Amino acid sequence: MLSVGLTGGLASGKSFVGRAFAELGCLLIEADELGHRVIEPGAEAYQGVIREFGREILNPDGTIDRRRLAGLVFDQPERLEKLNALVHPPVRARACKMMEEFAGRFSGTTPASGTTRDGIVITEAAIMVETGTYRDYARLIVAMCRPEQQIERAMARDHLTREEVTHRLSRQMPLEEKVKYADYVIDTSGTKEHTREQTHAVYELLRKLNTETQAGSFK
Repeated sequence: MLSVGLTGGLASGKSFVGRAFAELGCLLIEADELGHRVIEPGAEAYQGVIREFGREILNPDGTIDRRRLAGLVFDQPERLEKLNALVHPPVRARACKMMEEFAGRFSGTTPASGTTRDGIVITEAAIMVETGTYRDYARLIVAMCRPEQQIERAMARDHLTREEVTHRLSRQMPLEEKVKYADYVIDTSGTKEHTREQTHAVYELLRKLNTETQAGSFK
């Protein structure tokens, strides 16, 4: 099974690219979405997060107010580290389970049957380069667009002011730095169709790599 990382920046189009890979048959693991799930009531990190950050982060219905929680860790590296220590282990466990189930779909196939033995897993996460976890993947894809597009998209999507968006961007590694780590770059600054075309081209390269890797393992 070929494990590939997908990253970018705020409103850079990485989620759109991830969904395009999923449409092509890849398993898409959205790390940020899994992070949301593990802090839902009754989920693995729910009680630990409440113990660490207090009941003031709760909505009236008992769910965790993610914006309020984010405000507590923003610009607070030590508190963010504590949150990550609570959230990341169950996220990794869920991701591993998804990959195991996905790999099971390919058991019994061989290169001789005309298909690759295993599938392609795309893991989408925001801070792979910053944390160094990009090294855990066979290849890294970076989705990028112009900074002004990031600002416009984030303002429209998240209902933020320009000042709020630029402040968030100032806390992130610039996309031009992230692309230095990339094996593949997908430019999302054009039309959606152009982004899909680039994604399909990268997908074909990954399929070829996966086939060659699997064939080599049978020699």
